[in-house]
Amino acid sequence: MGDYFVMLSELAEHYNLKTITQTTDISTIKICVPEVNRPALQLAGFYDYFDEEPIQIIGKVEYSYLEGLSDWERSATLRRLFDCKIPCVIFTRGIEPFPEAIDFAESAGVPLLQTTDATSDFTADVIRWMKVALAPRISMHGVFVDIFGEGVLIIGESGIGKSETALELVKRGHRLIADDSVEVKRVSNETLIGTCPEILRYFIELRGIGIIDVQQMFGVEAIKATQNIDLVIKLEVWDKMKGYDRLGLNEEYMDILGIDIVCHSIPIRPGRNIAIICESAAINHRQKKMGYNAAKALQERVESKFIANNP
Repeated sequence: MGDYFVMLSELAEHYNLKTITQTTDISTIKICVPEVNRPALQLAGFYDYFDEEPIQIIGKVEYSYLEGLSDWERSATLRRLFDCKIPCVIFTRGIEPFPEAIDFAESAGVPLLQTTDATSDFTADVIRWMKVALAPRISMHGVFVDIFGEGVLIIGESGIGKSETALELVKRGHRLIADDSVEVKRVSNETLIGTCPEILRYFIELRGIGIIDVQQMFGVEAIKATQNIDLVIKLEVWDKMKGYDRLGLNEEYMDILGIDIVCHSIPIRPGRNIAIICESAAINHRQKKMGYNAAKALQERVESKFIANNP
């Protein structure tokens, strides 16, 4: 995650944080890890294994502990904290920092910020936001569509019909997330999300026609900013020498950023309605997640019939 960063000013703007120190430019400070730390042990003097990179958060518990110290002990404790190369300290619940904390922070060039949010709620939301902002990512050539709530990534060679399929799906009531370039982020060990680079957002390129604006043409109900990636559909030219799966008993997967995503290879041939096939694949995938597998149901029916006829 160290390959990516967000500026502290972005975080402050997103959460409407009040900047208390005025001598430090928060637009130059980078946040590189999606963690936060409440420096309870550090305020007690334990700095072994202390990671200086995370945001430091002081809530009511930490403030009450500092308040109970003598003036000399509090000054020494705060000085030790601000001597570390921490990116910032955020005070929650509208807590006003001690005057000596402001002095030490300005001397060390560490911004102090403030929010009125509860400590636990703010901490959880910041971690969630930063995990997305700092997630490992790749760009993939393809089309990304929300089909019945399932995020379907359609890939294949240039000119095979990905954009045309996306347009047909939009006309059938589904939502476009990205065309041509899909930015994929790994936000957890199990979850990938996909979005579109801002410059290309909601545009589709159709060979022979040019660029169309899906939002302007079909309305805001035809678009979506981001979506989990649940299924990959790989379009490929029909190869009569290749054996294609006709039952679907065994799933095939594609590795994307270390996560296996179910992948269906769909051969393109005249007369095949790819949009309807994508819809069916999305519905079938949802059924499997809900515990129903049509292929296995058919297999069990055939086996039961065979047993009944051969007692």
